[in-house]
Amino acid sequence: MYGALWRILPGPVWVRILILIVLAVVVLWALVTWVFPWVDSLLGPQEGTVGP
Repeated sequence: MYGALWRILPGPVWVRILILIVLAVVVLWALVTWVFPWVDSLLGPQEGTVGP
């Protein structure tokens, strides 16, 4: 999969690396913004106590 992604990206190596870094940042941002809060709402509140 990563080899195929690498081959379809345009430009020299430094441009490909820059594109991959930007894609990784966008994916992580989307996960933190939408996916993780959605999954947290599905799990529901978890009761927890801290003992002495």
